[in-house]
Amino acid sequence: MLTDKKMQQIAERYLQKIGEGSIEAIIYSDDTIKSPMIIFILMGEFKYSLGGNVPFLVEKETGRVITFGTAGILEDYIKAYERKTLYRTLDRYWYPDEDRFNYQ
Repeated sequence: MLTDKKMQQIAERYLQKIGEGSIEAIIYSDDTIKSPMIIFILMGEFKYSLGGNVPFLVEKETGRVITFGTAGILEDYIKAYERKTLYRTLDRYWYPDEDRFNYQ
């Protein structure tokens, strides 16, 4: 299991990745939801967001980043993640150790 600090670092690396290193990423603790299995990042105000304000989570066991969509209700995406029924997209999952995106 990863520590909260390590998960925060992965989240910051992910934001740098999608921002192409053009901006300094800062995640405020008020914009974070923690559970035993994940750290979930809320992107906050749209005008300050990267990547279209897409919410994402970092898995505590693997460090894998899972992105959600913006067309649906956030709680529905979280429930689909928990049920393992998220629909596939080519860039849904980011593997920080390999710096690659994948659909699974």
